[in-house]
This record gives sequence, structure tokens and C-alpha cells, in this order.
Amino acid sequence: MRTYPHGVPSWVDTEQPDPEAACTFYGGLFGWTFEDAMPPEAPGHYFIAKLGGRDAAAIASAENGPAVAWNTYVAVEDADATAAAIAQAGGEILAGPEDAGPSGRYAICADPRGARFRLWQARKRPGAQVANEPGAWNFSDLRTGDPGLAGTFYAPLFGWAVEDMGFATMLRRPGYGDHLAATIDPGIHERQADVGAPPGFADAIAWVAPAGDGPDRWHVTFSVRDRDDAVASAERLGARVLSSEDTDWTRHAVIRDPQGAELTLSQFTPPGG
Repeated sequence: MRTYPHGVPSWVDTEQPDPEAACTFYGGLFGWTFEDAMPPEAPGHYFIAKLGGRDAAAIASAENGPAVAWNTYVAVEDADATAAAIAQAGGEILAGPEDAGPSGRYAICADPRGARFRLWQARKRPGAQVANEPGAWNFSDLRTGDPGLAGTFYAPLFGWAVEDMGFATMLRRPGYGDHLAATIDPGIHERQADVGAPPGFADAIAWVAPAGDGPDRWHVTFSVRDRDDAVASAERLGARVLSSEDTDWTRHAVIRDPQGAELTLSQFTPPGG
């Protein structure tokens, strides 16, 4: 089972006004199947998206207003203690901490510039069980007008190291690569060396990017086998393509799903193939 040390993003979900329609869209885009984690008498839904039978993400009923984003959850050892530290550091606790049934304990938070993220203290559900393969969550990035916030606010809370790679700013949780090697990915260090990944890349847990014209936010990227094919499928299913770009390592596109949530589709294209 894939587990997540304190400070590692562990789960993503989206709250949608019409969760059944969202399941149709994302099932068609990523090949997901769904299982409702809520009891039949509950007023809403929490559909666990599965890829090859493994937990990949979730689609929930929106309580208020339209969907505006995919949510990123950061694994913590103690949601109550971390929430208290967030408030003391100048962040805001918008909801919780509270139990999500037997699955775990969560809190909805915002950093000092308003970017929302969530805490996840795992119990029954440790987090995503599939990642970094087509149809699965790839990573999340902090899009902000103040990149220094990653070091001043987040790093003390989650044990992150902030590294300027020249082409981007990488957030690392030191020791995470060793954790993966010791649990579910014994070849991670060798595989990344083979493709010329930057030093410490096995510990990468997120990125920092400019906010652009929008507010500060956490943004979610999903892996796809072929960017152009995925974009064509997304458009056919009712999404809007906002941008696309080719880099040395990826071919990616930002889309807005039919109910308003934005996400990135990313095809991994390492130098030299």
C-alpha cells in the first residue's frame, strides 16, 4: 500500500455541482471507475475514482457554488496540531479539523495569500494508490505571486526544502525518495538516474509557479499518455482548452472541465526519449 509521510501531498478531489456528470466526464477522459464512499442515506456523494482498481482521486458533491478547482491534501501526522500551527503562522482554518468517517481526519486551510489547501491525517484511506502514470495524479503546484511563501510559511509546517532549479522551483520533502524505495518503488533512484533527473528529484513533492492573472491557488496536474489525444477527448467531452505548451520534459495543456474546475494534462517527454 502506498503511504505518505508528514508533509507529502497525498490526495486530490474536486467538488462539483453535478457529481454524476463529472464522473461521466472524468471516466471518459482518464478511464476511471467510481465507488460512492457515502452511505445511501447521506445527502451528497463522495465518489472514489479508481484506475485499474486503485484509488486515484475523488469527485464530491459541491455544497456551495460551482466547482473552481481541484483540491490538494497534504498528509500530516496530527491534523489538529498542524491546523493550530497554520493559524499561528498567519494562515486560516476554513473548516475542521473534523473526522471524515473512519477514513481519516481533515481540515480546509488557506495560506496567508489565500491559496487553499487541505490537511489529511490518514486512517482507513492513506491517500492515492496510483500516481505518475497515464490517467493518474502527477503532482500539484503552488501558483503564487509570492514564491518566498513556500519557504517562510509552508516549509516549517511540512518539512519542505525549496530549490531553485533554474527552469522552475521544486519543493522537496527530504527522505521521501528513500521512503518510496523502501515501500512501493524500489527502483526509483536508478530509474530517475537513467533519464537524467535533477539531483534530489526523488524527493520532489510539488512545484512553485507564478500565479499569472489569477489568484494564488494550488493547481493539480494529471499524467496522460498523449497530450494531443487527451485534449481531443477532453474537448469532445465538453471541456475547454485554455493553453498548451511543450517543454524539455513535458507536453502539457491546461483545461477547464464542463463545470469549471481547471487542471493540467501532462505527457512526460524526457530529453532523448
